[in-house]
Amino acid sequence: MFHGYLPMILSGLKVTLSVASTSLAIACVFGLIGALAKVYGNRTARSLANTYTTVVRALPDLLVMLVVFYGGQILLNKLSSSYGWGYVDINPFAAGTLTIGFIFGAYLTETFRGAILSVPSGQLEAGVAYGLSRVQVTRLILLPQMVRHAIPGLTNNWLVMLKATALVSIIGLDDMVHRAGLASAATREPFTFYALIGLIYLCVTTVSILFFTAVERHYTKGIRRVGDA
Repeated sequence: MFHGYLPMILSGLKVTLSVASTSLAIACVFGLIGALAKVYGNRTARSLANTYTTVVRALPDLLVMLVVFYGGQILLNKLSSSYGWGYVDINPFAAGTLTIGFIFGAYLTETFRGAILSVPSGQLEAGVAYGLSRVQVTRLILLPQMVRHAIPGLTNNWLVMLKATALVSIIGLDDMVHRAGLASAATREPFTFYALIGLIYLCVTTVSILFFTAVERHYTKGIRRVGDA
């Protein structure tokens, strides 16, 4: 049915999942920095964070991907030639993950900001009163409780990010979508192979939902018991 291309496409799934997981880690870093800047930063930090979230969320993901990959490569090579270095070729995996992480970092900034504001400020003040430093208050009190409030938004962003990984095929990364395109071109059966990767995305999405539901249940277990009481 798949003319022997199924193992090749499933191998491309590993690339897709690697792009998605790496992008999520990068997005969490950008999102956490942006959220902390919006909530606790000075006027300059808040302005930079607001500009970041406003501009990035207003632009199409594909446009940002192309600008970073092609525009970034042109900029790097101009700098390289000015210093007498050789030609610089941007790795598609690095460009793809950094771009997707940068884009979804803007969305996670708002997710994390809302989660931070959901933590009672009295608990943070109590931590300072007990002699904890700002870093300790953030690490021991703020972040553990913030995670619980951020899980629903994080889940939604992960699901959208997972679908956005299909964009990396545009810049030449050999992911599942790219391999499905090669298979469909060779067999002239595009519907078969694109339906296949659609089914694979659906399976991965379903597993992801089950996983994040279990994580949310774990973090809200004690809260629910108190509410039931």
